[in-house]
Amino acid sequence: MQRLRVRFGRGEEVKFIAHLDIVRFWERAFRRAEIPLAYSQGFTPHPRISLAAPLPVGVTSEFELMDIWLKQWMPPKSFLMKVAQQLPRGFEIFDVLEVGLHLPSLQSTVTFAEYHVGIKTEKKEREIQDSLDSLLHAKQLPWQHYRGKEVRRYDLRALIDNLWLISYHSDPEPFASRVIAGEANGFPKNSQNFLGEKQS
Repeated sequence: MQRLRVRFGRGEEVKFIAHLDIVRFWERAFRRAEIPLAYSQGFTPHPRISLAAPLPVGVTSEFELMDIWLKQWMPPKSFLMKVAQQLPRGFEIFDVLEVGLHLPSLQSTVTFAEYHVGIKTEKKEREIQDSLDSLLHAKQLPWQHYRGKEVRRYDLRALIDNLWLISYHSDPEPFASRVIAGEANGFPKNSQNFLGEKQS
């Protein structure tokens, strides 16, 4: 048995693929690459693949993490080369490392996610920074989203660790947000609602 940790990214071509479809995509790619996947026990065995946190639909990435368990050992470089040949445009594997079989799950160890968001605005740089500071100093940011017919309400401020302006220029100004992984994924996509601007 072997456990590999993969760092991968996805581009504009595949940013609208939902989380469950991403998992199925990787399963198919590993099978085509003839990777010796390990399977779970039980009545409906499935490949042991675990992603750190779901990415919001419509977002590209440069640093997503995934663990894969193999029933036979193989060199991480061979794994990368075989799988890379099966990836369509928009997916890229950056690193593959062997990690301990009994390490805690990715979901329990990845605590924050960092997003870069471009905002179209007529505000000056100081005004943008003031808006970000205002959000950070807010005691609460009431938020809600729908899961089917169910409305989920929570305080988004408690899930935001930091906000900062990356650069300021004529194109959409990018700022960064560091949020609690898997909990505040809605903030980057809807950040313009809090800043009073249009997202690029």
